[in-house]
Amino acid sequence: MIKQDLNDLRNVFETELDKHIRLLQTPIEMLKPMIYSLKGGGKRLRPLLLLAILNAESEKHMKKGATTAVALEFIHTYSLIHDDLPAMDNDDLRRGQPTAHIKFDEATAILAGDALLTDAFSLISDDSKLKSKQKVKIISLLSSSAGSHGMVAGQLGDMQAENKEITLEELNRIHEFKTGKLFTFATQAAAIIGEYSPEVEELLVNFGETFGVLYQIHNDLLDVIDDSTLSGKGHSSDEFNKKSTYPNLLGLEESKEVLGQEREKAEKIIEKITKLSGTDYSILNKFLSFTDID
Repeated sequence: MIKQDLNDLRNVFETELDKHIRLLQTPIEMLKPMIYSLKGGGKRLRPLLLLAILNAESEKHMKKGATTAVALEFIHTYSLIHDDLPAMDNDDLRRGQPTAHIKFDEATAILAGDALLTDAFSLISDDSKLKSKQKVKIISLLSSSAGSHGMVAGQLGDMQAENKEITLEELNRIHEFKTGKLFTFATQAAAIIGEYSPEVEELLVNFGETFGVLYQIHNDLLDVIDDSTLSGKGHSSDEFNKKSTYPNLLGLEESKEVLGQEREKAEKIIEKITKLSGTDYSILNKFLSFTDID
């Protein structure tokens, strides 16, 4: 039975995550910060996006992508651990809880992030549900999405833009890499696992790119509207570090307008995917609800 509720998919994901955590042959002192960071809450949007796309086709497809979804969350979690470090955003709280370097220590946090990054690729390479050619494609895609011309490049661009005036084009470029690349990976990896047509894969990639921009604008707006209540960080580290954000560049109201425009773009892409594939992808609209501004 195809699951149309994100909570059902979240339960599938959490069960798969717990299974892989139990299989880790990791010294306990390393395992503790890894589990602390992996199980610290969060929306799980990236792995859920991957699973939702496959699940729209069939539950069988969705199960094939479960391990890749866990690997994706490993990568995302490692990035959060490192982003919170004193040399980066210097955040004491993440989702209302002490960050890894505060809960443990800075060196342990760095190593826990390193372990999650490295173990992610092992998960995919050992996945018996995928064909060899799919593993190669997914590992290559994940490394490029997360690496020096992906998420990491976006993080560097974000840091270099501190205390500077940049253009909207430059800001879009930063977040295309920092935020968008892992969302795009989720959609493209789903297409690889589901063996979708090139036309459907292209539309899914477009959705991932658009959702990445949409989600970043939404997060920037939340920091302005109520950073302490909604972000769980206690203060806006973006403002504290004088980072470039959409509200800083465009103003509050224009940022909301752009948010609406990107949302309409995403909705149209969902319609195109559904029409072209003959499969109901309306579940993707539920991801857009995470970009609502009250």
